[in-house]
Amino acid sequence: MGLFSVTAPPRPILSTSSSSSSSRKFAIDAHSFSYARSIAASTNLNFTGFSSQTSVRAAPKYNQVRAQAVTQESQSKDDDLVFVAGATGRVGSRTVRELLKLGFRVRAGVRNAVKAEPLLQSVRQIKVDNEASVVEKLELVECDLERDRIEPAIGNASVVICCIGASEKEIFDVTGPYRIDYQAAKNLIDAATISGVKHFILLTSLGTNKIGFPAAILNLFWGVLLWKRKAEEALIKSGLPYTIVRPGGMERPTDAYKETHNIFLSKEDTLFGGQVSNLQVAELMSFMAKNRGLSYCKVVEVIAETTAPLTPMEELLAQIPSQRQDSSLLKESQTESELDSSPSKVSSEAKSYVIDEPTQAEVPRSQPLSPYIVYYDLKPPASPSPTPPSSASIEQELSKVAAQINLSYSKAVIAETKSVQFEIQERRPQSPYTVYEDLKPPTSPTPTPSK
Repeated sequence: MGLFSVTAPPRPILSTSSSSSSSRKFAIDAHSFSYARSIAASTNLNFTGFSSQTSVRAAPKYNQVRAQAVTQESQSKDDDLVFVAGATGRVGSRTVRELLKLGFRVRAGVRNAVKAEPLLQSVRQIKVDNEASVVEKLELVECDLERDRIEPAIGNASVVICCIGASEKEIFDVTGPYRIDYQAAKNLIDAATISGVKHFILLTSLGTNKIGFPAAILNLFWGVLLWKRKAEEALIKSGLPYTIVRPGGMERPTDAYKETHNIFLSKEDTLFGGQVSNLQVAELMSFMAKNRGLSYCKVVEVIAETTAPLTPMEELLAQIPSQRQDSSLLKESQTESELDSSPSKVSSEAKSYVIDEPTQAEVPRSQPLSPYIVYYDLKPPASPSPTPPSSASIEQELSKVAAQINLSYSKAVIAETKSVQFEIQERRPQSPYTVYEDLKPPTSPTPTPSK
């Protein structure tokens, strides 16, 4: 593994021999080394980590010394230094540029330094605060996450951003998702844990913890979402402060996608589809690296929509719940509480020497059970309150009662009279002559009793 911050010149200056699985051996001739020095001087780049070597056998000794030096540097983390894995990818290269714009120094992890030329060309075009170029803040680190020792590559970086993923072009590589999306990511997580990194940002995908459509379709690519979920679980179990970013589809949207679509963040396992551009995801992860407290131990799903309002990222991240309470905030609150409680402890100790008399236990007072007393605040304004009766009020109430009794008595008498009249009417004979006495014809025969 080699550490350097200069792009490869037009002709290759490094010859690699892979005779060891833990490190790479480089042989650089004196002519190529001097040529690289001249390129670095002409472009104001720092060329570090190499010396003129004519034999391959001396390289392992140098790598061992360099690894020890980087391990010593890693003991004190630099808050302005970020290590980006997969820095030559579509999301990784944009993340490097966004980090440089925010003022970070970046260690870009690449497998092949020659392929990092487009990245360096794009970085040279960045101008921040009237600076000529920010390329001096970029350091390329050639490292294979599957085979190399990763701790020296991380060095004293305080933040690690993992943007690696199996290539869609290598669709016939059956082991690709397992090797890259899980095993290589886990190797980086383990190395970050050993190095004591302060924050780890992992880029996975939407639907890693779901079944059915569309996760089942994406898992046809040799179970890519399953292996990404395994990497998420490894990061959560590591104990590192983390942020997991699950973007939607990033294949079709271009960098101009953000001009018409605003990002929308949601908590884990809530979105089922959507798209977002590589640039929007890179801006989000760079913002998370700058504001680690807002993204502490969160799983964020991100898409972009035309209907989403333009909202600052700090407000969007504040709406996502954290999976773990920030230990640094707990320590600060504990120290503040200790400082606040220390004077009271001293005063209580001083009082204990003066006050020796036992205090009498207070007798609990019985409270009235009236609902107007218990719920005094809820009593309606027009609610009657109990008052002691007076003689006038008693006489008034008695007169009302007597009037009600007389009224009820008179009603009862009337009802009784009606019932008696009805009984009398029922006892009268039912002869039609008797009922219609006024209408009886004068010559109508009347039955007489027979003799």
